Order: sequence, then structure tokens, then C-alpha cells
Amino acid sequence: MDAPALETSEQQMQEDFAGLGSAPSNSQKIGIALEVEDGEGMPLRVRAGQTVYINQIDIRSSIEASKDEGVAGLNRTGDFACLGWNGVKLADESFDLLAGEDGFKRRRFYRNAAWMDVPSAFTVEPVDAQGNLTGLPILLFTGSNDRKDSDDFFVRRFRAVQWTYGCQTSTNCNGANSFMEEGLLELRNARTAAKNKTLTLSSRTKALRLRWTLRPFSPYTIPVEQVAQPKYSYGFGIDVTPLTPPRKDGTYAPGTKLSFRLSLKDGAGKRLHTQGSLPTYNEIVFGTNEPGIQYYRAFFDPTATYYRRKHRERMLISQIIGPAQRIQPIRSIVDLETFLGPDDEQSVATLERDGVYSQFRTFPPANKLFGGAFDPNHAGWAAPVSDTWNFQLPANAEPGTYLVTTKGRRVYLGEDIPYTNTVEVQVGTKQRTEATLTTGPCNSCHSEGGELTSVLHANGNRATCAGCHAPLGFELEGPVFVRVHFIHSRSDRFDNSPAQCSKCHLTKESVQRTSKAACLSCHKSYPDSHVKKFGPIQNMYVGGGRESFQQCTGSCHTTHTGSGL
Repeated sequence: MDAPALETSEQQMQEDFAGLGSAPSNSQKIGIALEVEDGEGMPLRVRAGQTVYINQIDIRSSIEASKDEGVAGLNRTGDFACLGWNGVKLADESFDLLAGEDGFKRRRFYRNAAWMDVPSAFTVEPVDAQGNLTGLPILLFTGSNDRKDSDDFFVRRFRAVQWTYGCQTSTNCNGANSFMEEGLLELRNARTAAKNKTLTLSSRTKALRLRWTLRPFSPYTIPVEQVAQPKYSYGFGIDVTPLTPPRKDGTYAPGTKLSFRLSLKDGAGKRLHTQGSLPTYNEIVFGTNEPGIQYYRAFFDPTATYYRRKHRERMLISQIIGPAQRIQPIRSIVDLETFLGPDDEQSVATLERDGVYSQFRTFPPANKLFGGAFDPNHAGWAAPVSDTWNFQLPANAEPGTYLVTTKGRRVYLGEDIPYTNTVEVQVGTKQRTEATLTTGPCNSCHSEGGELTSVLHANGNRATCAGCHAPLGFELEGPVFVRVHFIHSRSDRFDNSPAQCSKCHLTKESVQRTSKAACLSCHKSYPDSHVKKFGPIQNMYVGGGRESFQQCTGSCHTTHTGSGL
């Protein structure tokens, strides 16, 4: 069926199913996440009798291959073979910057297959053990690449990925004979209308049957276990308490070591861990983890900005940045050696080098978290994890407001949600200072379920992003400007031309810091003269290597064609 016919079909389905499953309920509704792995629905535990809407759908189909054929194998074998792969083409590729035991890995990202672009829909049916309906189904529209008001999810990403293992270098995969191909469907962040499409679990409900219009005769079955008296409530909160007392005027002196305590809580305010400690990495990742606390998981479920499951990375991290009036992107690279060093807190930026001060701390500490991945015995993953930590203010800390931001994610009884909390500390002055942001307003697009307080880290304060989002030696695309450029330049759902800088940038000066990272996080090519002078593009996110964050000159590219500035 071609796209116009599917659009007509979508409109007809909207009319036929108007109001279906949206009857009001006395029970508080919560958004749940559905997952299908190679045709098998992942079991779902939900509070008994709960009223739910669908906030997230992840479907993955994968095959292994011994020859380099892109993602052609997915057209022949596996769960997505029937979808229609005509038109598929390579969109981007990159290498992991760290080699593993078997060498380097290459990632190739594919788009434009027919199934990725056409409108489609899902029906979610509550059923009993015999497959009989136990309530009204709900109908969810995925839309197409072009965003429409009828779309039920803010984030829609359909693509395929080829992984190549055993590459000789970070640019050469000649002779490789181990590949993995995967098709991915990611729907996230239910929009306002979709949150009203609810179903209430009957005591007879044993599964959710997920029908996709592109696979109408092969529904997925997601087993459901209803938990009668769960220990915790839905929802997630993070409390951050300063433990270091301020001076009499409520401020801290430069050079002070600031101590903080972290408390993770459910939506009713109940603690998810005992005060004084957090669970070990092994307990969270390999244990039962009843409270649903999350730690970094990309060791086991690799992520890629925009292209692959970044929402499932699930880092628990805190950072400090300031003073607020100095906040700006950080371009100094944080190397892996810093993560693996003896300090639990990592210095990201200094006033002398970066114009702003910043440190961050992961939970567990990075030396245990990442060190455990390189240790055959994974001893760091069994190490105790404290719920307190320190940030060291520099002796030359400028007066102003410093922002301490902590973000994490909780996965509990079907609910998969982020949360971010920012506390302010005054250093050297009682006068509150603020960041001067050079971009905005994001809410012209990020609305109706796509608000910054809901997507990503559920953080609406963009001034707090730069401290965590510094370039890492093993992940150069860290800075926010790189990620925002990359995502919006690749997304067909961004309604404006990426060349029109004025849609986001507020001043002409804010588009004039020219570097490979600034330009090639958006542009996919540059002139032959640039290739000759600066080398070919080798990184789809920042253009090149560590040099990508160096400012080119003050005289080149002081304007941008069509920028509106």
C-alpha cells in the first residue's frame, strides 16, 4: 500500500475508532513502556487494576551475518522481513572510538525503507489467557516522518543499523566477517491526546496484544503480570540535600568542599534505598532491583545519539556548573583516563581554560562504573555505592549562583520515566545570578507531550546541561550544541530548515564560533578545498577527532546563508 492510501486509511481509522478506549477512570493513569525483542513480547509487570496509557514502544528485530551486505538480510529473515525494504539507503556511519577485545566496531545507520516512512498505527488489546478481549482496545497512530497533529507520540524513529565487529582500526573494516543487522522502531513520549487513550486492567487480563498495521496478521503478545500489593508507588523523585553548612549569610566561600546527599524516592515520597548507601551496580543490573533504580546500561544495550535507544542509557549522575552568568558550552575533552582515575568526582571545566567551572559525579563513581567494564572480575561493579559525594569549589571561584543538577531514571511496574532536580548554591555573594541563553524558544516545537520537562532527562532548565554534556574522549558528540544540531538536522519532524539558524539562535554572535564540531554536526559535507586543507570528514557527529572543537578562525564563516540572523 502506498503512502497516500495509508494516509487515507489512517484518517478512516481515526473516524472509526474515535473515542475508543478513552473512557474516564477513577484510577490514576500512568504511562507504560512496551518492548518486543525478535518477535517476542517482553513480560510486563503492572499494578493490579491499573489504568494505563502507552508512553513508549520499542521493537527490535536482529540477525547475525558473516558477510557485509548492509541490512539486506533483514529483508529476507526475521521479524521485519515482511515490512517492505525498498528505498532503504545508508544515511550515516561512525566507529566506536574505543577498541574491544575483538578490535573496533563500526555502526552504519540506514533510513528511507518503505516501512520507515509510511504512516502506520498500533492497536493495543487487553486479553485473557485464551486471547479473548477483556476490555476496549486503544488505537495509536505513529504517523510518518512528517510530523502531524494526529501523531500519538512526540518521538518517532524507525531505522536499521548494521554493526561490524573486528575492524582493524577506527577507520578500516577490511577483512571483517562478523556483522549484526537490526531493525528498530522507537516511539516515545505520548502526546496529549494519546494520554487520554487509556485501558484499565481487568482481573482477567493476562496479556496485551499489540497489532501493527504493517504486520496485521502477526500480532505481538506481551505477557502481563498484575501485582496486587506492590511495595512502592509509581512516580520518581530525586532529593539533593547540601550537607556542608553555609556561612551566616547563606553563602559559601571559594575553595569550599561541598558535600551533598542523594535520596531517590517514589511518587509518594517513599525512599527507594536505605539512607547512607545505594545498591551496587551488580544488584541493579543483575539482581531483582525491586525499587526500579537505574544505572548506566550502555555496556549491554549500546546507544547512539538520535539513531539508537539513547533513552535506555539510564545514567544516574550529578554535576555542578557555575557561576550561572558564565555558563557556556564546554569544549575541553574529558578522557577515559579521567574516568578510571582515583577520584570519584571528575573535573570537566575550569575558569582559566573554559570560562566556567564544572565537575560531575556518576553513580556508581566512574572509576568503578567504567573500570568494572574493563576488569575481567568486574570488582568495581560489586563495590559499595555511597549516597553522598563532594564537589570542590575552586579557590578562584567567581561570585554567583552555582547549579547542582542530578538526573536519573526509574523503571518500575511498566513505567519508565526520567527525573531531574536542580538545587542552587550561592558562592561569594547573596545576589542570585542567571545564565544568558543564546538559543530558544524550544517550546515552539516541544509541546503537547514533547516538553523538555518530559522528554530526554525531564529537565526544562537548559542552563544546567553543559556540565554533563562535555566532549568525552570515547564519545566526542557529548556537547549539547553537537547533539541538538545532529538530531534536528537528521529529523524530518523538525518543521524548519536547519539552515535557518534564527529558529533557535537568538543572536548573530551565537552562530559565529566556527569549528568542525559546530558545522559538521549539522552539515554532512564541506567543499573540496576544506577536505584538502582540513582532511575528510571522519566522524558523523563532529567531523573529525579531538581537533574538532578548536575554533577555526575569527574571520571565516561569520555569516550563515539563510540563517535569518
